[in-house]
Amino acid sequence: MKVVIVDYGMGNLRSVAKAVEKVAPQAQVIVSDQPQTLLDADRIIVPGQGAMHDCMREFLARGLHDSLLRAAEDKPFLGICVGMQMLFDHSEEGDTKGLGLLPGRVRRFAGDMVSPDGGHLKVPHMGWNEVLPSAPHVLWEGIATPEGQGERFYFVHSYYCEPADSGATAARTVYGVPFTCAVAQANIAAIQFHPEKSAAAGLRLLSNFIAWRP
Repeated sequence: MKVVIVDYGMGNLRSVAKAVEKVAPQAQVIVSDQPQTLLDADRIIVPGQGAMHDCMREFLARGLHDSLLRAAEDKPFLGICVGMQMLFDHSEEGDTKGLGLLPGRVRRFAGDMVSPDGGHLKVPHMGWNEVLPSAPHVLWEGIATPEGQGERFYFVHSYYCEPADSGATAARTVYGVPFTCAVAQANIAAIQFHPEKSAAAGLRLLSNFIAWRP
Protein backbone atom coordinates (compact mmCIF):
# COMPACT_ATOMS: atom_id res chain seq x y z
CA MET A 1 0.00 0.00 0.00
CA LYS A 2 1.30 3.43 -1.00
CA VAL A 3 0.25 6.25 1.36
CA VAL A 4 1.16 9.72 0.11
CA ILE A 5 1.45 12.67 2.50
CA VAL A 6 0.98 15.72 0.29
CA ASP A 7 3.85 18.20 0.61
CA TYR A 8 2.81 21.72 -0.31
CA GLY A 9 5.54 23.41 1.71
CA MET A 10 3.40 23.77 4.84
CA GLY A 11 2.02 21.50 7.51
CA ASN A 12 3.28 19.03 10.06
CA LEU A 13 4.49 16.62 7.39
CA ARG A 14 7.17 14.59 9.17
CA SER A 15 5.15 14.10 12.34
CA VAL A 16 2.18 12.84 10.32
CA ALA A 17 4.42 10.55 8.26
CA LYS A 18 6.02 9.07 11.38
CA ALA A 19 2.61 8.49 12.96
CA VAL A 20 1.38 6.68 9.83
CA GLU A 21 4.56 4.59 9.69
CA LYS A 22 3.95 3.58 13.30
CA VAL A 23 0.39 2.34 12.71
CA ALA A 24 1.02 0.92 9.22
CA PRO A 25 4.54 -0.56 9.13
CA GLN A 26 3.56 -2.60 6.08
CA ALA A 27 2.77 0.53 4.04
CA GLN A 28 5.06 2.62 1.88
CA VAL A 29 4.71 6.14 3.31
CA ILE A 30 5.82 8.87 0.90
CA VAL A 31 6.01 12.62 1.48
CA SER A 32 5.72 14.15 -1.97
CA ASP A 33 4.96 17.31 -3.94
CA GLN A 34 4.85 15.49 -7.29
CA PRO A 35 1.45 15.48 -9.05
CA GLN A 36 1.98 12.01 -10.57
CA THR A 37 2.84 10.54 -7.16
CA LEU A 38 -0.57 11.69 -5.89
CA LEU A 39 -2.26 9.96 -8.81
CA ASP A 40 -0.29 6.75 -8.17
CA ALA A 41 -1.14 6.66 -4.45
CA ASP A 42 -3.46 4.16 -2.79
CA ARG A 43 -4.29 6.68 -0.06
CA ILE A 44 -3.90 10.45 0.25
CA ILE A 45 -3.34 12.48 3.43
CA VAL A 46 -3.28 16.29 3.35
CA PRO A 47 -2.01 17.65 6.67
CA GLY A 48 -2.39 21.31 7.45
CA GLN A 49 -0.72 24.07 9.39
CA GLY A 50 -0.72 27.73 8.46
CA ALA A 51 -3.02 30.20 6.77
CA MET A 52 -5.59 28.99 4.26
CA HIS A 53 -4.65 31.53 1.56
CA ASP A 54 -0.97 30.56 1.79
CA CYS A 55 -1.86 26.87 1.53
CA MET A 56 -4.02 27.32 -1.55
CA ARG A 57 -1.38 29.52 -3.19
CA GLU A 58 1.22 26.80 -2.69
CA PHE A 59 -1.07 24.12 -4.13
CA LEU A 60 -1.41 26.15 -7.31
CA ALA A 61 2.25 27.15 -7.48
CA ARG A 62 3.40 23.52 -7.16
CA GLY A 63 0.95 22.23 -9.76
CA LEU A 64 -0.85 20.04 -7.21
CA HIS A 65 -4.34 21.48 -7.53
CA ASP A 66 -5.64 19.42 -10.45
CA SER A 67 -3.94 16.17 -9.45
CA LEU A 68 -5.35 16.45 -5.93
CA LEU A 69 -8.87 16.91 -7.32
CA ARG A 70 -8.42 13.87 -9.56
CA ALA A 71 -7.00 11.76 -6.75
CA ALA A 72 -9.88 12.73 -4.47
CA GLU A 73 -12.41 11.33 -6.95
CA ASP A 74 -11.87 7.74 -5.83
CA LYS A 75 -8.92 7.31 -3.46
CA PRO A 76 -9.37 7.18 0.34
CA PHE A 77 -8.59 10.77 1.33
CA LEU A 78 -7.89 12.28 4.76
CA GLY A 79 -7.61 16.03 5.34
CA ILE A 80 -6.16 17.29 8.63
CA CYS A 81 -6.77 20.80 10.09
CA VAL A 82 -6.30 23.23 7.17
CA GLY A 83 -6.39 20.08 5.04
CA MET A 84 -10.04 19.84 6.10
CA GLN A 85 -10.84 23.51 5.59
CA MET A 86 -9.51 23.60 2.04
CA LEU A 87 -12.08 20.97 0.98
CA PHE A 88 -14.87 23.55 1.16
CA ASP A 89 -15.95 26.28 -1.24
CA HIS A 90 -14.71 29.34 0.59
CA SER A 91 -12.88 30.48 3.73
CA GLU A 92 -13.17 33.79 5.56
CA GLU A 93 -9.42 33.54 6.19
CA GLY A 94 -8.02 35.79 3.49
CA ASP A 95 -11.30 35.60 1.54
CA THR A 96 -9.94 32.40 -0.02
CA LYS A 97 -11.48 30.03 -2.54
CA GLY A 98 -11.17 26.37 -1.54
CA LEU A 99 -11.10 23.17 -3.56
CA GLY A 100 -14.90 22.92 -3.62
CA LEU A 101 -14.95 19.16 -2.98
CA LEU A 102 -17.58 19.71 -0.28
CA PRO A 103 -20.19 22.50 -0.34
CA GLY A 104 -19.88 24.90 2.55
CA ARG A 105 -17.72 27.61 4.05
CA VAL A 106 -15.07 28.17 6.71
CA ARG A 107 -15.78 30.79 9.37
CA ARG A 108 -13.70 32.47 12.08
CA PHE A 109 -14.55 31.96 15.72
CA ALA A 110 -16.11 35.07 17.24
CA GLY A 111 -13.90 37.06 19.56
CA ASP A 112 -16.54 37.38 22.28
CA MET A 113 -17.21 33.70 23.06
CA VAL A 114 -17.59 32.64 26.68
CA SER A 115 -17.25 29.28 28.43
CA PRO A 116 -20.12 27.69 30.43
CA ASP A 117 -18.66 29.22 33.61
CA GLY A 118 -18.65 32.69 32.05
CA GLY A 119 -14.94 32.93 31.28
CA HIS A 120 -13.59 34.43 28.06
CA LEU A 121 -12.62 31.88 25.41
CA LYS A 122 -9.44 32.70 23.55
CA VAL A 123 -8.99 32.40 19.80
CA PRO A 124 -7.28 30.31 18.52
CA HIS A 125 -8.96 27.26 20.03
CA MET A 126 -5.88 25.46 21.31
CA GLY A 127 -5.64 22.29 23.38
CA TRP A 128 -7.56 19.12 24.10
CA ASN A 129 -11.30 18.94 23.49
CA GLU A 130 -13.95 16.25 23.27
CA VAL A 131 -14.96 14.95 19.85
CA LEU A 132 -18.52 13.61 19.64
CA PRO A 133 -19.27 11.39 16.61
CA SER A 134 -22.51 12.20 14.80
CA ALA A 135 -22.90 8.77 13.18
CA PRO A 136 -21.03 5.47 13.03
CA HIS A 137 -17.96 5.53 10.81
CA VAL A 138 -14.84 3.40 10.52
CA LEU A 139 -12.75 6.36 11.73
CA TRP A 140 -14.28 6.01 15.21
CA GLU A 141 -13.84 2.25 15.62
CA GLY A 142 -12.30 1.56 19.00
CA ILE A 143 -12.39 5.27 19.88
CA ALA A 144 -15.90 6.62 20.47
CA THR A 145 -19.53 6.04 19.55
CA PRO A 146 -22.49 8.35 18.90
CA GLU A 147 -24.26 6.83 21.91
CA GLY A 148 -21.43 7.26 24.41
CA GLN A 149 -18.86 9.79 25.50
CA GLY A 150 -16.46 11.14 22.96
CA GLU A 151 -12.68 10.97 22.99
CA ARG A 152 -10.40 13.97 23.45
CA PHE A 153 -8.18 15.16 20.61
CA TYR A 154 -5.73 18.06 20.22
CA PHE A 155 -6.87 21.22 18.38
CA VAL A 156 -5.08 24.35 17.14
CA HIS A 157 -7.27 26.57 14.93
CA SER A 158 -9.04 29.92 14.64
CA TYR A 159 -11.47 28.91 11.88
CA TYR A 160 -14.07 26.16 11.70
CA CYS A 161 -15.97 24.44 8.90
CA GLU A 162 -19.67 24.90 8.24
CA PRO A 163 -20.83 22.24 5.73
CA ALA A 164 -23.86 23.11 3.60
CA ASP A 165 -25.01 19.50 3.97
CA SER A 166 -25.35 18.51 7.63
CA GLY A 167 -25.21 14.88 6.51
CA ALA A 168 -21.50 15.34 5.78
CA THR A 169 -20.76 16.00 9.45
CA ALA A 170 -19.06 13.01 11.06
CA ALA A 171 -18.36 14.58 14.47
CA ARG A 172 -18.82 17.78 16.44
CA THR A 173 -16.98 19.64 19.17
CA VAL A 174 -18.07 22.54 21.34
CA TYR A 175 -15.89 25.62 21.77
CA GLY A 176 -18.15 28.56 22.50
CA VAL A 177 -20.45 27.13 19.84
CA PRO A 178 -20.97 23.57 18.56
CA PHE A 179 -19.05 23.11 15.31
CA THR A 180 -18.26 20.39 12.80
CA CYS A 181 -14.84 18.95 13.60
CA ALA A 182 -14.97 15.98 11.20
CA VAL A 183 -16.63 15.24 7.88
CA ALA A 184 -17.06 12.06 5.89
CA GLN A 185 -18.59 11.66 2.46
CA ALA A 186 -17.95 8.75 0.09
CA ASN A 187 -14.14 8.29 -0.03
CA ILE A 188 -13.35 11.64 1.60
CA ALA A 189 -12.83 12.14 5.33
CA ALA A 190 -11.36 15.11 7.16
CA ILE A 191 -10.72 16.20 10.73
CA GLN A 192 -10.07 19.60 12.29
CA PHE A 193 -7.91 18.22 15.11
CA HIS A 194 -4.37 16.80 14.88
CA PRO A 195 -4.22 13.00 15.24
CA GLU A 196 -0.41 13.06 15.23
CA LYS A 197 -0.57 15.14 18.44
CA SER A 198 -3.45 13.20 20.04
CA ALA A 199 -1.67 10.23 21.64
CA ALA A 200 -3.29 6.78 21.45
CA ALA A 201 -6.65 8.00 20.12
CA GLY A 202 -4.97 9.84 17.26
CA LEU A 203 -2.90 6.81 16.30
CA ARG A 204 -6.01 4.63 16.36
CA LEU A 205 -7.82 7.06 14.05
CA LEU A 206 -4.92 6.95 11.57
CA SER A 207 -4.90 3.16 11.78
CA ASN A 208 -8.64 3.15 11.06
CA PHE A 209 -8.08 5.36 8.02
CA ILE A 210 -5.43 2.97 6.66
CA ALA A 211 -7.88 0.07 7.07
CA TRP A 212 -10.82 1.99 5.55
CA ARG A 213 -12.33 0.56 2.38
CA PRO A 214 -14.88 3.17 1.23
